[in-house]
Amino acid sequence: MKKNTAIARFAIFIFTVICSLPVMAQDENIGFHQALKTKFIEGNAGFMSLVAIALIVGLAFCIERIIYLSLSEINAKKLMQDIDQKVEAGDVEGAKELCRNTRGPVASICYQGLMHIDEHLDDIERSVSGYGTVQAANLEKGCSWIKLFIAMAPSLGFLGTVIGMVMAFDQIQQAGDISPTIVASGMKVALITTIFGIIVALILMVFYNYILSKVEHLTSQMEESAVTLMDIIAKNK
Repeated sequence: MKKNTAIARFAIFIFTVICSLPVMAQDENIGFHQALKTKFIEGNAGFMSLVAIALIVGLAFCIERIIYLSLSEINAKKLMQDIDQKVEAGDVEGAKELCRNTRGPVASICYQGLMHIDEHLDDIERSVSGYGTVQAANLEKGCSWIKLFIAMAPSLGFLGTVIGMVMAFDQIQQAGDISPTIVASGMKVALITTIFGIIVALILMVFYNYILSKVEHLTSQMEESAVTLMDIIAKNK
């Protein structure tokens, strides 16, 4: 839980620092939230709303995965020691009950192996391996959506950039003159949408890589526990 809090604080810190840089350069007396609201409106509310939705939905998927993966983490070595003791004592049902009462994919894989303990070792290994693949897929569920929003946020920003440039050229055409005042509004839309799109992508990327590290840790635990379970079953057959 402490790791989750640290990641969230780090992401908010990045977002705050990057967004506040242009604000501090303009007016130190304007509050951060007011300045952020102003920039949001100046960057064309339509496109900025799409970028904000990408951030909110992407963070929702990230938080859901972080909670799920955090709840899936257990002391796998302790679990395997308890299973070893019960199987060695002939209490296979007790070992199954222990797995049923323990959350997470590691316990589920062990339960799957114990369900087929009377079968041949090759059959047990195939069953554990197949069920492990299913559990590994469950760990990565929703990650494709996070990747989609990571790619979508800067793309929406770049789309706003292109439209801002078109607006700038339209204003030049209507005025028949190229001056900083005429071009400024369109260029501002272009730059602000790009900045916010990149910021959203960076925030989601931090969370996504943290999720991947937890998935890799759990997958490693599952593989190690599956090997240990096969050794336990082979030893007591």
